[in-house]
Amino acid sequence: MHVVITGGAGFIGSHIADALVERGWRVTIIDDLSTGRHENVSSSATLIERDLRDESMSQLIAELQPDVVSHHAAQMDIRKSVADPAFDADVNVVASVRLLQACVDAKVKRFVFASSGGSIYGEPDYTPQDEDHPTHPMSPYGCAKLAVEQYIAYFHEAHGLSCVSLRYANVYGPRQNPRGEAGVVAIFGDRMRRGEPVTINGDGDQTRDYVHVSDVVAANLAVIDDMTLGGAFNVGTGVETSVNELHREIARVISTQSPLQHGPAKLGEQMRSVLDARKLRRATTLREPMSLREGLKHTLV
Repeated sequence: MHVVITGGAGFIGSHIADALVERGWRVTIIDDLSTGRHENVSSSATLIERDLRDESMSQLIAELQPDVVSHHAAQMDIRKSVADPAFDADVNVVASVRLLQACVDAKVKRFVFASSGGSIYGEPDYTPQDEDHPTHPMSPYGCAKLAVEQYIAYFHEAHGLSCVSLRYANVYGPRQNPRGEAGVVAIFGDRMRRGEPVTINGDGDQTRDYVHVSDVVAANLAVIDDMTLGGAFNVGTGVETSVNELHREIARVISTQSPLQHGPAKLGEQMRSVLDARKLRRATTLREPMSLREGLKHTLV
């Protein structure tokens, strides 16, 4: 099998690439390295440095002739999406639609899209949020992810492209950038190791569903292996954890007394998010997700 992973030099994409390389599959990574890193790329994978918006992308997919395209490249800074919605849409929507058309033209067998659970659902009407929960995106980033899912449904119906969307919860694990806008586990862990103050925005009661990257990799492998699966699937734990609780768990794992302070709440920040991911586990042989405490040990120790 030949798999192309867009954004494969990044945090999640590189872990998926490693798992496919271990299977002995051919892996090609397309990444502009704006946030991805050379050191994340396996020596057994091929890296092509290219912006997804480049006009040559369609020809590149035609030349590569992959069996599977795993689409993880994205503009993922929610604050940037709010500041410049047009730029966000250009990267996350327009480039994705062009990639979908290129996959149809190249007769790609399977298209896997990295979507976002919390960003698509917004504040919950009920918890945990399953795939039938109403969608209320609270940012242009969330709007873009939902729009691409709808384009995916179109390309499946109109062209028969085998597609699946994975709606991730808050993913954490090794290689996550501690200096990015997202990735609170990496940010807190890095500062606490250095003995630097940790700042929690607002009162810290806002909650998220923290899923270890190994469970995200397992979900991707499962939907690549079973190409009959279609539509959208949540990838999470179903466990709701506040930022205050997360801080305490990280402190317990790395045994630190780093100072804690509270800053102003982020304007418009979503207060709750927790995903019901049983649908995918029922459709596959996926294990129960790793607990937060165990995942933190794998990540921080």
